[in-house]
Amino acid sequence: CLTIFSSILGVAFGALQGYYGGWVDLGGQRFIEVWSGLPVLFLLIILSSFVEPNFWWLLGIMLLFSWMGLVGVVRAEFLRGRNLEYVRAAQALGLSNATIMRRHILPNAMVATLTFLPFLLNSSITTLTSLDFLGFGLPVGSPSLGELLAQGKANIHAPWLGLSGFFVLALMLSLLVFIGEGVRDAFDPRHRS
Repeated sequence: CLTIFSSILGVAFGALQGYYGGWVDLGGQRFIEVWSGLPVLFLLIILSSFVEPNFWWLLGIMLLFSWMGLVGVVRAEFLRGRNLEYVRAAQALGLSNATIMRRHILPNAMVATLTFLPFLLNSSITTLTSLDFLGFGLPVGSPSLGELLAQGKANIHAPWLGLSGFFVLALMLSLLVFIGEGVRDAFDPRHRS
């Protein structure tokens, strides 16, 4: 859910920056530089001390920061795509900017976007697991990998608790990296034979 909403927000922001360029691009880049400079984990810990965290609250806060990684990828594709001949032909035919972005440039930018999604999911899982482990994530007793790792740390005499959480997390993150590489190889025309 977080990955889907993050990708929608990141694609929209990157598309606007890349297609319009100029002051839109410059202002968007400066906003992203400032926003990404905020320490997300510390901000979440501070907010958790004021508000009782639940799943939707954490999802909303993580959504505020997780979309920024995708903007640069989509922005670069739209900067490249806006100067192609078929885009100029569509502009000459009088198509609206929204139609050109949606029908002509976005399908070509989706290759880079789909390649980036498993890595975005990886970062979301890692962030939520670390927050749960530190006690600032989901309410106590909620089933999560961070809670399992915290129980393993508290019960050092039962190593299977911590090891099972560690191996599940390591396996899941490794498989997502391999999926991301596979998606990149499948969609990248330079790797096709």
